[in-house]
Amino acid sequence: MQSSNSYVNIAAYKFVTFDDTAEKRPEFLAICKQLQLKGTILLTPEGINLFLAGLREQIDQFLAWLRADERFADLEVKESYSEKQPFTRMLVKLKAEIITMKHPLIKPELGRAPAVEAKTLKRWLDQGHDDNGKPVVMLDTRNAFEVDVGTFENTIDWRIEKFSEFPAVVAEHKDELADKTVVTFCTGGIRCEKAAIHMQNIGYDSVYQLEGGILKYFEECGGAHYDGDCFVFDYRTALNPQLQETATVQCYACRAVVTPREQLSPRYVAGKSCPHCVPEEIATPAQATTVHTATL
Repeated sequence: MQSSNSYVNIAAYKFVTFDDTAEKRPEFLAICKQLQLKGTILLTPEGINLFLAGLREQIDQFLAWLRADERFADLEVKESYSEKQPFTRMLVKLKAEIITMKHPLIKPELGRAPAVEAKTLKRWLDQGHDDNGKPVVMLDTRNAFEVDVGTFENTIDWRIEKFSEFPAVVAEHKDELADKTVVTFCTGGIRCEKAAIHMQNIGYDSVYQLEGGILKYFEECGGAHYDGDCFVFDYRTALNPQLQETATVQCYACRAVVTPREQLSPRYVAGKSCPHCVPEEIATPAQATTVHTATL
């Protein structure tokens, strides 16, 4: 729920030819600093990807400025809210790809794979099959540590560590997914958009991407058929199906996701360590005292 002093958090991307990224970078940085926005914007030859937070008026001014460029006039944005600024700085980066897949022939700008809207997907999952009677299989295209925070029920999770591993893994499992409708998904739609196109290119005949990703699904359908929360790449760490910040955190030392239960461990010291990076046998009494006090 948004209040008068809430920060508006926006996530958006668009695949479009963007060949003047170096020239545009100073302009993006200047407008964001002027509006006191924080977050990260990626400018790439294949398009734009952004995660920003600021007050309502400033966010709206930025989007008006961005959409004045005809390439981004139809940019769609997903919103959530927080009582504090979830980012610590403003970065505008030049990258080769919006999300690294290392398959330069995949160009979503030239044609997307079929997409399924959140409400349609929920109906398919409710009834156990798509509108043609084919069983529906959910395929998570995110990295393993993100999946561990939450994912759809009965989803396929191949434990990939980075998205560039996806093409090889999905090719290995092609026979297992024959005669099924596969729905690829990710946080906001970028990875599953590329993933679905690649799967079509290698011969999958019934594959869809979840339009808008998990965040759009939460917005329209809540947590139906979903277990847990959704990892996000800012200081909120994870959002629940109501798009609210959760108690899940990320370890400052090793960057592992630390659940509320794991934060009860004597090996968890906020800003220093967690059970993923400190072996149990070397946890110290000082650590135990610190954590016990913090969790009262």
